[in-house]
Order: sequence, then C-alpha cells, then structure tokens
Amino acid sequence: MAKNRDKLARLLGAKVKGRVPRTGGGVFGMARLAHLLHQRLTPGEGQRPGRPTDATWAIRPKIPMSPATQARLQELARQASASGRKVTAMQLAAHLLEEAVAHLEAG
Repeated sequence: MAKNRDKLARLLGAKVKGRVPRTGGGVFGMARLAHLLHQRLTPGEGQRPGRPTDATWAIRPKIPMSPATQARLQELARQASASGRKVTAMQLAAHLLEEAVAHLEAG
C-alpha cells in the first residue's frame, strides 16, 4: 500500500474518492465480523426456510472476481460460520461491500 495515496492517484491519473476505514485485522477483526454477520443474518420463514440472509438485501447481482479472492472469501466465511449458522462467501462479500460503501467519504 502506498504511503501517500493522493500522490499515487495523481501519478496514475486517478482521483481518491473516499477512504475505507480500518476495521481491524487478525483474530479480533474476524471475530467482530463474524459477530456482525450473525446479528444481521436471520433464517428465512416457512416450512423450508433455507439459509439465513439479511432481510434488507433485495438485489442479487453476480460479481466477477479472481479465484484468489473467491478462495479467501470462502476461508473467511468458514471462519465466521458457527454450528447452526453457516455464513457463505457471498454473504460475507455483501456485508464487507455494504460496510465499505457506507463509510466512504462523500467526494
């Protein structure tokens, strides 16, 4: 990561549109993320409820990504899962994306 993002952006002909907050890494960051996901994901209703999801998610786009990113999301989702409440890689990705977008500074 460049120490001076503005200089790097200028050299690349880009503009910095916002900053994503540091949420912490390591085991404590992962535990926080798992806790947030378990709070937001609720089981479906009915006789066959399916996997838990966030009730506010109404759009289900397909998002291209590299195999390395997919593998990392799958590993993080496995770590965030608990008995009785499985977190999928795409649920984790959606949560991370929503958190990042919510914290971007207006440009």
